[in-house]
Amino acid sequence: MTDYEHLRRSDEGAVATVTLARPDSRNALNAALIEELTRCFEELADDERVRVVVLEGEGRSFCAGADVGYMREVARFAYEENLEDARRLGMMFWVLDECPKPVVAKIRGAAIGGGAGLVAVADVAVAEEGTRFAFSEVRLGIAPATIAPFVVRKVGVSHARSLFLTGEPFDAQRAREIGLVHELAPGADLDAATAEQVDRLLRGGPMAQATVKGLLRRLETTEPMDQPGLTARVISELRAGEEGQEGLAAFLMRRDPNWRRGL
Repeated sequence: MTDYEHLRRSDEGAVATVTLARPDSRNALNAALIEELTRCFEELADDERVRVVVLEGEGRSFCAGADVGYMREVARFAYEENLEDARRLGMMFWVLDECPKPVVAKIRGAAIGGGAGLVAVADVAVAEEGTRFAFSEVRLGIAPATIAPFVVRKVGVSHARSLFLTGEPFDAQRAREIGLVHELAPGADLDAATAEQVDRLLRGGPMAQATVKGLLRRLETTEPMDQPGLTARVISELRAGEEGQEGLAAFLMRRDPNWRRGL
C-alpha cells in the first residue's frame, strides 16, 4: 500500500477508509493532496480486497475547498499552466466518480467548493446535522467549473444555477433536500450512521454494484431508443454470470451469498 503525506488510507476487512489529513487547513485541497487523492483512488479501483470506500476529513471539517496558498500560487500561473492544473483537478474528480467500488462520504463541519464537489462524486453521503456547504467560487471571481458536471448530475440544473450563481452558504438540511446529501445524523451518531450505510452496501454483489455505477453513466449518453437494448444486455450478462447465479442460489436456499461470508 502506498504511503501518503496529505491523506491516510486504512483498511479494515473489505472497507477502506480514506482520510484527508490536513486538519490545520480544514483539509483544503492543494496540488499535493489532489495528486494523492487521484493516485489513492486509482489504487482502490484495482484492489480486489476492497468492497466499499469511506471518504472523510480529519478534524472539524470535511474539506474547505481550495487551499489559500494553493490559490495564491495558481493566480500567478500563465494560461497554459492554469489549464494543466485545472485538468489535474478535473481528473481527480473523474477518478473518484469512476471508482467501481461504492464510495461513502462522511461529512462534518464544512464542505466548501471542491469539498462539496467531493460530496457530489460520492455514491452515498452522510452528513453531520450542523455541516455547512457552499459553492462559493463566484465570490472569488471564478466558477465551480471542474465540479459542475458532477454537481449538476447530483442536484439538477435548477439548484445548481441558484447555488453556483449566488455562492450562498446552505445548511445540511437543504443539502439533503436537493439530493447532495442522503442522510443526516447528530454528531454523536455520525460514525454509526456511516457504518450502517457501509453495511447496506456490503450486502450487494460487488460485480453488480460496479455494473450499476457504469450503467448509470452510460444511460446519460445513450439515446432513449437504444436504452432497452443496453439494459437488456446488462441484466442478461449479470443473470448468466457467476455472481448472479450465486445470488439467485443463495436467495432460493435462504443463505448468505458468498460475498457476505466472513463480513
